[in-house]
Amino acid sequence: MTLMTLAEVEAVARAAHATQTDKAGRPYVEHLEAVAGGVRERGGSAEQIAAAWLHDALEDGALTPAWLDGAALSPLTKAIVLALTKHEGESPESYAQRLRATPGAVLVKQSDLAHNADPRRLAELDEPTRARLTAKYAHMRSLLAAP
Repeated sequence: MTLMTLAEVEAVARAAHATQTDKAGRPYVEHLEAVAGGVRERGGSAEQIAAAWLHDALEDGALTPAWLDGAALSPLTKAIVLALTKHEGESPESYAQRLRATPGAVLVKQSDLAHNADPRRLAELDEPTRARLTAKYAHMRSLLAAP
């Protein structure tokens, strides 16, 4: 099986998230672009960049687990996407442990957190939301750094 190219993965992600917006009302694909770019800048592999494009696809319902299972993606890319997909009721500690146990996942999550915590992005939110998210992202960064 020939694996999807990064351009193909990007096209799928853009189409899957085309109608979604972030908490500030911005097109959600801007977040995906930023996370994929952040992974690239951090020296991530093509497999990690592909996972960055797809990192919220299952969690947001943009794509299905069946799609991911059948997609022409490497086992590593699929594993990273699955690791990044939060489970309902899952604790941050359990989530971080799964990320740390999955090769390549922490780098993608670090890029996700960096974009989510960008002060310019947070400035578009109301103060209670900004404070809640700032604390949430800081907590996750500390969990990912834990041994």
